Amino acid sequence: MNRRGFLQTAAAGAAGMAASTWARAADPEAVRLAKPLPRQVVWQDCEVGAIFHFDMPLFDEGGWQHRNAIHQTWDPERYRPEKLDTDQWVAAAVAMGAGYAVFTATHFNGFLQWQSDAYAYGVRQAAWRGGKADLVRDFVESCRKAGVRPGIYLSCFRNAYWKVDRYRVGYGKGGEGQAAFARTCERMVEELCSRYGPLVQIWFDAGLISPDDGGPDVLPIVDKHQPNMVFYHSPQRREHRWIGNESGYAGYPCWATMPDLDTAEAAHKGRLKDRTKLLMHGDPEGSLWSPGMVDAPLRNHHWCWKPGTDKTIQPLNTLLKWYDQSVGRNCNLVVGLTPDPTGLLPEADMTRCREFGKELARRFGRALGETRGRGKEVVLELPTPAAVDHVVMMEDINGGERVRAYVVEGLAPGGRWQHLGEGLSIGHKRIQRVERTQVAKVRLRVTASVAAPRIRRLAVYDTAAT
Repeated sequence: MNRRGFLQTAAAGAAGMAASTWARAADPEAVRLAKPLPRQVVWQDCEVGAIFHFDMPLFDEGGWQHRNAIHQTWDPERYRPEKLDTDQWVAAAVAMGAGYAVFTATHFNGFLQWQSDAYAYGVRQAAWRGGKADLVRDFVESCRKAGVRPGIYLSCFRNAYWKVDRYRVGYGKGGEGQAAFARTCERMVEELCSRYGPLVQIWFDAGLISPDDGGPDVLPIVDKHQPNMVFYHSPQRREHRWIGNESGYAGYPCWATMPDLDTAEAAHKGRLKDRTKLLMHGDPEGSLWSPGMVDAPLRNHHWCWKPGTDKTIQPLNTLLKWYDQSVGRNCNLVVGLTPDPTGLLPEADMTRCREFGKELARRFGRALGETRGRGKEVVLELPTPAAVDHVVMMEDINGGERVRAYVVEGLAPGGRWQHLGEGLSIGHKRIQRVERTQVAKVRLRVTASVAAPRIRRLAVYDTAAT
């Protein structure tokens, strides 16, 4: 580098340091705020996900039952989903507006639905498709064709083939074979993370136990092969949290932060007195970015297909309520979908997914107006005065959650500001239903904040319009 280049670089560095110092001085509270990793922002931007539960016990004469799923194995010859079509599955996710979809690569039964070398119980041992089937590959390819981000679920919490319950061999007793099972889990994770390209997340149902406690050491594998994938979850890493119920709702306010990793682990394991409250609401002063995930099955309350359960499909109004109380409360909504033993999602389920997506698009597909801004006040001027009944707010969460309380007002006919609504957390997204009011402008006033607010989006809708 010549002298001029050196001086220019030094000057730029000094200017950058000065700017950074000024930013800290001007906004010192922003420094201490918990902030998401880029992969967490990607996951939160997806907002709606689908998870497909499909497992060997479906092929039992009585269908999937919780007890047989964790205590019984079957001859792989039974596994014959003759009409299986993962494109059709993913089409259901697309229809309801999902940004990502997750497949149960191996559930509690331990049946491996990819070409695995981990152990001899899976599609490789089945005659179906000549023992060459790989549902993980099919699913990931279907997602990519449809523009949906793929994710993978697996269970190291229960595994009928290995006689594992609550992470321990011997149906929970532990002892001989525990280390072998841990190494097998690592092998499964290596295969799933290295063979199928970028994934949006890996989902360990009920999480993992730590390597020091006899669990698998998977984080080095994940970091090597999937550095941009959200990890859910272990005592060492918890990049989102279960909301504490499977009924489709989060609490309000709902913050994306938890006190710390140890407290988040204790809450998940049920070791805290206020566990439900903490999972449902988070902690606005928390140091761990771990946003809420609200999961609920489309068929009430069936995560895997069972015969005679068509009447349990949730009505459209319930799904819309889930959306308002999950995505509208700073969380992701994950809807459980259940392909039947033929390998297809039943048409009744497909229909409901289409209805859900269509109504969401009608309500929120096109805003009457939107803007963005920084500071305590953001004003949206509509192109023409209009009736509004929903206000959607988003923070730029790259800078952390800064808003602690807000008021929404509308400029009504006559030129006076009218109170429309108020709240506490915004985070990634807050959907506020307001009384339908004719306004020319909408104003968001932040009445309490930690650091200067950064409003990524302020938008208004009239969902009552036909």
